[in-house]
Amino acid sequence: MTEAPRALDPVGRTRRRLLALTLPLAAVLYVGAEATNPKGTDQIVDTTKVAFKVLPIAEHHTGQLYLSGILSCVALGALAVAFVALATMIRGRGAAVATVAAIVGVIGFFSGALVNVLVGFNLAAVAAAHLSRDAGAAFLVTTFKSGVASVLLDLYAFAEIYFAPTLMAIALWRSRCVPRWLVALFFIGLEIAEQVPSAGPARVLLEMAPFFVAMMLLALRMWGVSFWSSRSGTP
Repeated sequence: MTEAPRALDPVGRTRRRLLALTLPLAAVLYVGAEATNPKGTDQIVDTTKVAFKVLPIAEHHTGQLYLSGILSCVALGALAVAFVALATMIRGRGAAVATVAAIVGVIGFFSGALVNVLVGFNLAAVAAAHLSRDAGAAFLVTTFKSGVASVLLDLYAFAEIYFAPTLMAIALWRSRCVPRWLVALFFIGLEIAEQVPSAGPARVLLEMAPFFVAMMLLALRMWGVSFWSSRSGTP
């Protein structure tokens, strides 16, 4: 059984519902970003061999790369807000952990957005510039091996992919503000979504479906819909 959340005043309820909208928005943007990413380009270009592999693909899908890059940055920004929104839903047990998860999530998603500038925009720009294969590869490898890029990649991997989702799942589990099966769906779905390769729209939509469903259900819970437990109250 889930705990019935305390009633909010009209202003608080409106604020929470506005925040709830960021969850499905983030899910839609994230799925869209991965679905539009040209197949085979979502790679860390740290060797000349990888650069030679992705550059021909980028030359044929430059516009698509720019679109995917824009969607990725906006999606990660929306996910950062979504983590903050989830933290506001958790009170009592798990509230402190949820706050830490939101802070770590914001750092991780911001780092992820900057990493996606390297993966998407830089690759598209090099392809559009029609540099020689060697010059384009050297630029990409140098960029990805820079100190700043290494720090951002480490923050992205640690904060966004592992630490923040784990902490938020723990907070949701402890708070019992949503069913525990939904907590599991959220955690597993997000972990899968963050590691889905650019393998075409069909595979992306299939593999990201659990994350999409979890975000929709969490948004409904924040909105005040309690369809899974007769003892759940309206937030």
